[in-house]
Parts: sequence; C-alpha cells; structure tokens
Amino acid sequence: MLKQLYIRNFTLIERLDMKFNEGFSVITGETGAGKSIILGAIGLLKGQRADSKLIKGGADKCVIEAHFDLSRYGMEQFFDDNDVEYDPDDCIIRREITAAGKSRAFVNDTPVPLSVLKELGEQLIDVHSQHQNLLLGKQDFQMEVVDIIADDTKELSDYEKAYAEYKEKSSQLSELENRIASDKSNSDFLQYQFDELDKANLVADEQETLEAQSTQMSHYEDIKTALYQADNALSGETGGVTESLRTAINALHSIEAVMPKAGELASRMDANYIDLKDIADEVGGQLEEVDFDPKELDSINDRLDKIYALEKKYHCDTIVQLIEIRDNLKAQLSGIENGDEDLKEMRAAVDKARKATIDKAAILTKARQKAAKLVETGIRDRLVSLGMPNIQFAISLTPSELSASGADKVAYMFSANKNVPLQPAAQVASGGEIARLMLSLKAMISRAVKLPTIIFDEIDTGVSGKIAERMAEIMCEMGRNERQVISITHLPQIAAMGATHYKVYKEDKDDSTVSTMTKLSADDRVREIAQMLSGSDITEAAISNAKALLKLKN
Repeated sequence: MLKQLYIRNFTLIERLDMKFNEGFSVITGETGAGKSIILGAIGLLKGQRADSKLIKGGADKCVIEAHFDLSRYGMEQFFDDNDVEYDPDDCIIRREITAAGKSRAFVNDTPVPLSVLKELGEQLIDVHSQHQNLLLGKQDFQMEVVDIIADDTKELSDYEKAYAEYKEKSSQLSELENRIASDKSNSDFLQYQFDELDKANLVADEQETLEAQSTQMSHYEDIKTALYQADNALSGETGGVTESLRTAINALHSIEAVMPKAGELASRMDANYIDLKDIADEVGGQLEEVDFDPKELDSINDRLDKIYALEKKYHCDTIVQLIEIRDNLKAQLSGIENGDEDLKEMRAAVDKARKATIDKAAILTKARQKAAKLVETGIRDRLVSLGMPNIQFAISLTPSELSASGADKVAYMFSANKNVPLQPAAQVASGGEIARLMLSLKAMISRAVKLPTIIFDEIDTGVSGKIAERMAEIMCEMGRNERQVISITHLPQIAAMGATHYKVYKEDKDDSTVSTMTKLSADDRVREIAQMLSGSDITEAAISNAKALLKLKN
C-alpha cells in the first residue's frame, strides 16, 4: 500500500510530504484546488509521459517519490527479474524531471527504464478516473474482467501458445504457397539457367589453372629463350658452369695430398656441384618440355571466355559462386517437383495446429462462461443495493473467429428498468449508472487481484444521497481486504465514510499560488463536510448534519 507521497516543484505544488493509512481514505477539495495535480504526479510514477512544462516556475527540476509497503503482496520475483533490490517494508519509487526535459526513474535508488517503472506502477496502483468509464464499451476491458474472475491464467496461456503456433504455421504455409507459385511461373527460366550452368561442367579451381596456363603459353617465346640461355650457361659444351665447376674440383683434389686445405675446398664444392647439376638437369628437362600449340591456347582462352561470361551474367567473381547458384537452382527445381507434396504436409500441419487451438479455445470459453455467470450475479446484487432494484445485467459470450484473445466475442448487456430489452451497457446506461456499474466491477476485480492501492477519482459522478452512501460502503469493504482505497470525492456522504480524510487546497504566497494537502483532524472534518453540505456559508444545521454523517454526537 501507499505509505507516503513526496512531491517537490510539480506544477502548483511547491512541496508536499503526505503520509497515508491503510483502509478507506477520502480526499476532498474545491474544483481546481489541485487534486488532479496529485493524480498527475502519481501518473508519472506509473510511467506516464513527462514534460518539462510540469516543473514549477523557477525550479530546475521536480521530484515525485512514493513509499510502498509490499509485505503482503508477494512481489519479490519482479524485483529479482529486473535486478532491483527488494525491500518489502519500504519500496521507494522516484521520478525526476529536469528543466532540460530529461527524465529519470528509480526503484529503491536503482535507475530503471521507464518500461520497468510502468510495469511496477501498474501492479501497485490502479487509478480509476472518469475517462476510464469509457472502458465499459471496450471489448478488451470487458474480456479482461471475465478472465480475472475466471482466474484462467493457465487456460489463457495455453491458448495463446497454441494460437501463436497456429499463426506461425499459417504464415509458413502462405510463404510456401507464394514461393511455389512464383517458382512455377519461372520454372522454364530456372530450368534454362540450371541447364546452362550444368552443361558448363564447372570445376572449383579450374579458372586459376587455366589462367596460369594461358599466361604461360602467351609468353612462350620469352620462356623458351630464357630456358635456352640458362641451359647453355649451366651445361653448354663450351664453358658451361657445371663443367667448369667439375674441372675446378678435380684440380683441387689433385693437390690435396700436398695441400690438405685444397681437399677441404674441393669437398665443399662437391655439395654445390650436386645441387647445381640437379638444377641444370631440371632446366634442360623444362626446355625439352616447353612447347607451343596455338590451338591449345585458343581452346584455353575460349574456356576462360565462357567462364568470364557466366560470372558476369550471374554477377559472380568465382567459379565456386557459380557452382552455388547452380546447386540452388537444382534445389528450387526439385522443390517445384516436390511442391505439391510439401504443400500437402504443411496444410496438414496447419490443420493440426488449428484443431489444437480450437480445443484450447473451447477450454478457455468454458472457464469464461462459468465466470460470466458469477459476474452477472455479483453485479446484479451490488447494483440492487446501489438503488437499481429492476436491474438486468448479462454478459453475452458468442463464438468468434480465432484471435489472440480466444474464440469469444463479449458484450455487457444492461437494462435499468422492467420490460426494457437488454442493450449494450455503454450505449444505454446513464453517467450515474455507469459509475455504479464500474464501481461494482472494480469491487469484484479487487477481490481477485492483489492490487495494493486503488484510487477512485470522482467515481461518484451522477449519484447522491443514499446511493452515494452505499458506494462509500462498497469502497470501505474493498479497503478492509488487505487493500488501500482512496476516493477523491465531492460528496459529503462518501467523505464522511473515510477512515482518514485529506483536503487539497490552494493558498496564496508572496508572488505565487500553490496547491497543498493536509490531513484533517476530527473537528476539521466536521467543518469540511459541513461546507460540502452548505457551501462557503457554514450553518449550524450543516454542522449538525456533518456530525450526523460522521456519527458524532452534537
């Protein structure tokens, strides 16, 4: 529950530090006193959009901070999931907005994204304002109420998983149908491309080999001349290097008996002679093998031209890429041939997923139908006590196409009078009737959901007298079930029922007007309620009536 709210430099609020109690509390104040400002500050704690214009004039930033007691609500998992320290006795949420337009959010002094603040805020506070009455005409809200009362989280989760798989299979089927249709329309062209590449008999490293051969044959004369010169220099009959080296070795060996050093030199030269003779033989062999065949060069160049043309046509740089395209074309053509079988299998998978989804939807529908009866009974009982003795209320659940929320279409049907046919509640209910209907729905929801704090912003619009008193009793009842209920009201009957009473008012300072809030004492409550009864001129009769409402003795 909300324990404390601190606001600084937010619109007309210069500084507000207010403690709140559990149970049912009320907030009163004249129109324009600043109640909506306080709700706006709470809205920022729930992740609503921030604007630097909200900062009080002359201030560099505004701060809104709230302290919550979460000890009875089992929310530790949320904090673990978001890596935030968990303090069940004093959870602190803070929002800061600077004059430069920057906004920061904190949970227990840990900076958090706005999405985390919003998710947490929605679990801590429900603010029911007058515009929320419009939700009565929204199917999403109507179905959400039924699901909450049905406590069908598991059934809904099972359905959502089945529906997601069904949609995924359907999407895959659609893609397969489109692809096969497209492939079939292009099958002749695909076959032509495959045949062209297949007939080319491509080999992965062929291009590099052919390019090397072409380069070598294009330089035949240069190669032949160089090899001849090298062979002549190494092995020529007149002064070849190998023969000269052999002569030198023999000469040195001839004197090694009288000059040992000459023998060492000759031995060293022997090793070089072996290598050089091997090189000379290889050069001679290459010279004999080098040949030039113009027809072979033409054939090589023709093959390269074919490869280059294919690479250009298919926007490739290598034969490997051409081979990949050829193989992909083969797979596509195979897919076309097997397309009907693939479609048959995929359609069977879609039918199976759809049947599973329909089965899960039926389970969900059954839970909703059971809950709808409970809601109907609960709402009728509450509305009768709220001054609508002839109330007719029914929840219409009719089959619909499979959707993300199930296979049900919901409508809240309503009639406040005898012999008047049921019609959609949002279309025929008056403002006061909608207020009572929404309060009844909230009361039912509050029993099913562990929501620490509920704030009603003038939910009493369009009602008065005993009906207002009964509405207050319902809010009191809600506040007794480990829940904190706060009602912003203009009705003295409701204000008198609060265990704690706060007043919002404006006061003038030297150069500005500020809004503030205070907790009223017992005597102050009498005067406040008397003023609500009689206006600014508080009469003795009003004082007496106020005390009667507060169940005090004159």
